[in-house]
Order: sequence, then structure tokens, then C-alpha cells
Amino acid sequence: MTAMLEHARRHPREEVCGLLGGRDGTAVRYYPATNIAAHPAREYLMDPRQQIDAMRRMREGGEALLGIFHSHPDSAAEPSDTDLARAAYPDTIYLIAGPVGERMELRAYHFDGTGFAPAAIQITHNR
Repeated sequence: MTAMLEHARRHPREEVCGLLGGRDGTAVRYYPATNIAAHPAREYLMDPRQQIDAMRRMREGGEALLGIFHSHPDSAAEPSDTDLARAAYPDTIYLIAGPVGERMELRAYHFDGTGFAPAAIQITHNR
């Protein structure tokens, strides 16, 4: 989770995006992708080649797609109308980072194919 927030912090004026791979429901790796959207300050579109490569690397590493991440540089960590219109992976967790004062907040949502609902996630840091 730290890698996703750090990715967003490095690009505060544009939406960043990537995939989260895991095993047995536990996050293993974040795969950042380039945002190729026409207006990256207010929308994201993952580079398809990088997305396919990340999925391949997950498969080769025994991982599964656990989540889809993107950031909102100027709005809350909540799905937008554009996010809903472009969501394409039912039964997947969508992770969104957004600013709260000087901090970035990360929220998770389950996409059921028609809409988003808040999802609880557990974050564990290794010592």
C-alpha cells in the first residue's frame, strides 16, 4: 500500500494508476502503470501494454489481480462518475487515493459490475 501512496505523492498534479497483485488474498506487489489519458489531471487510462505485462508477471509469479489503483489529485478518495463508467473488472477491489489536507487517504471499494460499495481492507506492515 505504501508504494501506491508514494506513486501518488510523486505525481501530485495527475492521476496515477497501477495494479495490485497478491496470493491468497494478501497483497504481494504493486505494478505501477503509465497514465495515458488525454487529461491525466482528471482521469486515468492505464497503458494497455503495461497492464498486459503486469497481468503476465502476476500469472508467472503465482499471483492474482487483487486490486486496481488510481489517485485523485484534487478530490476525495471516492469513485467518480468517470470511474464508474470505465470500471471493467467485476468483483475486483478498486483502491483510490485522494488528498485530505496535507495527507493522502487510501480507500477501497468493491465493484460488483454495476456500482461501487465501500470495502474493508486490512493493511499489515512487515517490521
